[in-house]
Amino acid sequence: QVQLVESGGGLVQAGGSLRLSCAASGSIFSINAMGWYRQNPGKQREMVAVISSSGGTNYTDPVKGRFTISRDNAKNTVYLQMNSLKPEDTAVYYCNGLVRVITFPTVSAVEVWGQGTLVTVTS
Repeated sequence: QVQLVESGGGLVQAGGSLRLSCAASGSIFSINAMGWYRQNPGKQREMVAVISSSGGTNYTDPVKGRFTISRDNAKNTVYLQMNSLKPEDTAVYYCNGLVRVITFPTVSAVEVWGQGTLVTVTS
């Protein structure tokens, strides 16, 4: 079993910064892509940023130049540095990972989601 646990959300004024962290734990063999998604009530969950196991990144256009995704493979952790925050960035942010899990005697690939962390940006 694998868990993703997010931290770092909170309340911030427009123009401020927050750093989200997401740590994976469990019977992990390796982690392929990891990413951050966000969702508001009544809306679809959208991709914010993703990072491959080799460090390649992709961002949704509204956050380009303001957000930076990174990962520490030794710690099985992914980060999202959010700068110049805007009220429209307000959402619940979810961590996602494509994890290769040890299921003896084999390894299985599973997609795992964190529980979400709320980011609120006030004007």
